[in-house]
Amino acid sequence: MTTTELELVPASAAPLSTASNMKALVYHGPAQRAWEDKPHPIIQDAGDAIVRITTSTICGTDLHILKGDLPAVIDGRILGHEGIGVVEQVGAGVSEFQVGDKVIISCVSACLKCDFCKKGMYSHCRHGGWILGYTIDGTQAEYVRIPHADGSLYHFPADADEEAMVMLSDILPTGFECGVLNGEVKPGDSVAIVGAGPVGLAVLLTAQFYSPAAIFMIDLDDKRLAVAKEFGATTLINSSDGRAAQRVLDLTEGAGVDVVIEAVGIPATFNICQAIVAAGGRIANVGVHGKPVELHLEKLWDRNIAITTRLVDTVTTPMLLKVVRSGKLQPRKLVTHRFALNDIMKAYDTFGNAAKEGALKVVLTNSAAG
Repeated sequence: MTTTELELVPASAAPLSTASNMKALVYHGPAQRAWEDKPHPIIQDAGDAIVRITTSTICGTDLHILKGDLPAVIDGRILGHEGIGVVEQVGAGVSEFQVGDKVIISCVSACLKCDFCKKGMYSHCRHGGWILGYTIDGTQAEYVRIPHADGSLYHFPADADEEAMVMLSDILPTGFECGVLNGEVKPGDSVAIVGAGPVGLAVLLTAQFYSPAAIFMIDLDDKRLAVAKEFGATTLINSSDGRAAQRVLDLTEGAGVDVVIEAVGIPATFNICQAIVAAGGRIANVGVHGKPVELHLEKLWDRNIAITTRLVDTVTTPMLLKVVRSGKLQPRKLVTHRFALNDIMKAYDTFGNAAKEGALKVVLTNSAAG
């Protein structure tokens, strides 16, 4: 980066708050987080935008970070990769957005120019990918710097609801791309989703685009299973007794299911997936895994199955945005708790004790954002 690049900020860019600091949720190592002062972000490259956060949320991946599952996250990092906000400043290289635009922030940053971006693999962008709240500061703050703004932001529809639209930052495209598309769900398929958390429910909602014949939802929590029933699951299985796989096999006359989608990220849930996939079936992994998983090839080697992995590319976000706007997809139903952004420590306590609190998605609103 050159000094010249740093100076390429339009004179029309609105000034940020005169205060030198902002409030942010900061990671300080496993199980350590704090709501504290951090410096305001500044334009660093010509493609940057500075966004004032109006709505954010907490992801299960943030909990994985706090468990120490993602050691690339360093002490002092601002967490978060989902949000809605208003553009406060833009670099001279930004052409699609201007000061004052309300935007949806994508969890994946895309330069749109590298070889991976040209393949639609934004998650592996050589200059971006999943970096927000991971390798650069994220969205659980009053302000955030968005690199490659033209490929990493979406215009917020004038008549839209922020609670619905913030689900387009991550969980809807994640569930759809990593689960439904990678699992190749087809009309008439039997589908099992292991994990009825927010992403698993996003899989459930979007799998119904393809009219599967049956959708099994497997989870430890009866409250989440009840929500899954409301959202369209045809069979609910509580896995707390360790017999979930056998119940699926009993219900399918020993055949198993065509598509199994893992939406938790622990060895036990992946083991269920391996046990219930039918011959010729597909296992689509969505969960973030922080521990080794045993692959039972001694049982699967002759089953003609496929196992897929993926980090969300967000290539389907424009399509999903249209479906949400039409009212045919209503992700706002996933919201169970609402907090002010400056109550984020309490929000983390609630989200981290989801079973006790009945939490799915928690929405954080920045009341200071005018």
